[in-house]
Amino acid sequence: MGHWLQTFKGLATLCFQSICPLCQRSTSQILCDHCERQLRQSQLPQSEQAWQGALPVFAWGSYGGNLKRAIAALKYEQQPQLARPLGDWLAQSWLACNLATHKPMVVVPIPIHDQRRKQRGFNQAELLAEAFCQRTGLPLSRQALLRHRATEAQFGLSADLREQNLSGAFRVNQDFAKRSAQSTVLLLDDIYTTGATVRSAAQVLRRHQISVCGVVAVAKTQTAQASATEIS
Repeated sequence: MGHWLQTFKGLATLCFQSICPLCQRSTSQILCDHCERQLRQSQLPQSEQAWQGALPVFAWGSYGGNLKRAIAALKYEQQPQLARPLGDWLAQSWLACNLATHKPMVVVPIPIHDQRRKQRGFNQAELLAEAFCQRTGLPLSRQALLRHRATEAQFGLSADLREQNLSGAFRVNQDFAKRSAQSTVLLLDDIYTTGATVRSAAQVLRRHQISVCGVVAVAKTQTAQASATEIS
């Protein structure tokens, strides 16, 4: 009986194993222990330093190496499950810094155009926001912002071209605008580079008298980190 019980347990374990999306090792979690340890090394030591200015920024990690690889796998290799640990780690770091405002916050993910969403099958910022909100308990508004104009990919564009590329790309959902007076928006995106995307989104919201307290992102580029250091 003991032999059959051990065999059954072994088969059950195999049935519940999955494949790590980054290294293809067998794992019972989304990520194997090795890849999780590697990713956690990307965490920034003082994420709250850039939480200042007209549009404060809070980022979990430094965009490069393992974290860059994970975000690429999430977005371009059909690995949406990676949003769960990444969004959760961002949330844990956010809660630890206690940056809540006096007004109730609602999380608004940066939208992608419908055409890109159909190609990809999901909006990575929305998936990250779901995990973030599950941990923080903050409400999520998936449709507060709409991307009604398709834009060129921001990668490789200069700062000025990024701003031009996003001009007029976003609009506010009118239903959200009517009921948002008592809350402030916390924007969420996967990567913060020059800030062109989130600034464009914040400008549109603020034109509708919607308060925006800042932006949270899973990763921040080295250029963005250097700018934040100069400001502080």
